[in-house]
Amino acid sequence: MNKKRESTMLGLEITAYAGEARSYILEALDEAKNKKFDNTLNLLKSAEDLIIKAHRAQSDMLFAEANENYSDVTFTMVHGQDHLMTTILLKELALNIIELWKQEK
Repeated sequence: MNKKRESTMLGLEITAYAGEARSYILEALDEAKNKKFDNTLNLLKSAEDLIIKAHRAQSDMLFAEANENYSDVTFTMVHGQDHLMTTILLKELALNIIELWKQEK
């Protein structure tokens, strides 16, 4: 597989994992907003597992680059990085928001 295609495929992988994680986080926020805290930790754990998978794909590229095996940067890869970064930020904010909502009980 050529480097550009490999970069595109990793970008799609990161986007898919981060996108699914984002969905779990938003579902956890929605449940917490409605004072249904029973499943929020499970949803956030599922999101974290997917974020870890996305981060591993990202790390593979970082290690390859550290070994001077450079890949072509594609728009898909940039898009995947954007999804991962915003999903990680969303998770951190969600944890704090959910804790605040729990204190309001």
